[in-house]
Amino acid sequence: MSTLVTVVALLGAAIGLWLGARWLVAAATNIASAAGISPLVIGLTVVAFGTSAPELAVSAVAAFEGTGDVAVGNVVGSNVFNLGVILGIVAILAPFRVTETMIRRDALALAAATVIAAGVLTNRVVSRPEGALLLVLLIAYLGAIGVEIRRTTEDETATAPAASDVPSQTRDNTVGAAESERSTSGSNPDTTTADPRDRQTPPGRQGPRQDPKREQPRSLHRSYESARFLVGLLLVIGSSRLLVDSATTIALSIGLSTWLIGVTVVAAGTSLPELVTAVVAARRGDVSIAAGNVIGSNVFNLFGVLGLAATIRPLAVDPAVLPGLAWLLVVTLVATVLLATGRRVNRLEGVLLLAVGVGYWVGSAIV
Repeated sequence: MSTLVTVVALLGAAIGLWLGARWLVAAATNIASAAGISPLVIGLTVVAFGTSAPELAVSAVAAFEGTGDVAVGNVVGSNVFNLGVILGIVAILAPFRVTETMIRRDALALAAATVIAAGVLTNRVVSRPEGALLLVLLIAYLGAIGVEIRRTTEDETATAPAASDVPSQTRDNTVGAAESERSTSGSNPDTTTADPRDRQTPPGRQGPRQDPKREQPRSLHRSYESARFLVGLLLVIGSSRLLVDSATTIALSIGLSTWLIGVTVVAAGTSLPELVTAVVAARRGDVSIAAGNVIGSNVFNLFGVLGLAATIRPLAVDPAVLPGLAWLLVVTLVATVLLATGRRVNRLEGVLLLAVGVGYWVGSAIV
C-alpha cells in the first residue's frame, strides 16, 4: 500500500471515528434523556464516556497488536488535547465560570487520576495488575457519581412542596368560595337547568383513551436510536483499527516514532468527538456540559482506556513518555485551578490553554 493511499486511509479513519462517535453520543444522549437523566449528569457520564469510545477502541486495538507506544501516547496526547486545545477553545468562544459542585469536585478527581496514572507510567511499563487497579478506580469513580446523583435527587424530592403542605386556611377558603358560588348559582333560575354536556361521565369512560397509534412513534424512535447507537459503535471500532494501522505504517515509512504519531495524529483524531461536542455546547451557552465532557473523558481515558489496554497486554512505552507526562501534569494543574476554584475563565486564559496544547505538539515533534 502506497504512502498516498495510507494517508487517505488515515484521514478516512479519522472522519469515520468522528461520525461514528457523533452518532454514538447523540443516540446515547437521547436514550438517557428519555430515561429522565439530567443534562449535567449526561455530560459527565454518557457524553464523556461516549466521546472517549475512539480512544478506548484505538488503545485496545493497539494493545492487541503490541504497539504500546500508540496505546499510551493516545491517552496522554488526547488528555493534553482535551484540557489545552478543547478547554481553551471553549473559553475563547464563551468565557465561563463553573459553579456546579459536581463539576468542581470532579476536577479534583481528574487531578488525582492524572497523578495516579503518571505514577504508574514512571517506569514506562504498565502491567496487568496495574491495569486492573486502574479499572477498579474507574468503577469507584462511577460509584461516587452514582451516590452524588442519588443524594441530589433525594434532596430535590425532600425540598419539593407536597400537596398536603398547603395551609388548611387556604383549603377552607377555597371550599367556602366554592359553596358560596354553588348557592348563588342555585338561586338564579337561569342556571338551574343542567346542560347535558355538564353531566358526569360514567366511571367506566372517565379520561381519554390511550391511542395505540401514539405509542408507535415512540417505539420507532427508540428503535431508531438503538440502531444509530449500534452503527456508531461499529463505525468507531472499524475506524479505530484502520487509524492505528495507517498511523503505524506512516510512522515506519518516514522514520518517525510510533510514540510521536500516537501523541499527535492519533490523539487529535480520537479527540474530534470531544472537540465537536464542546464547541456545540459552548455555542449553545451550556458550558457546564462542555466542561463536564472534558473532565469525564480525561478520567475515563486515564482509568478506563489505559487500564483496559494494559489488562489486554502489558504495555511498554518509549522514554518520551516522561516529558509527555510532565506536560500533562502541568496542564492538568492549570485546568484544575480554573475549574475547581469556580473563578471565571476569560478569553486570555483560553488562549494560554490553547497555546499549551499546541506547544505540546511542537515539543513532542522536536524531542
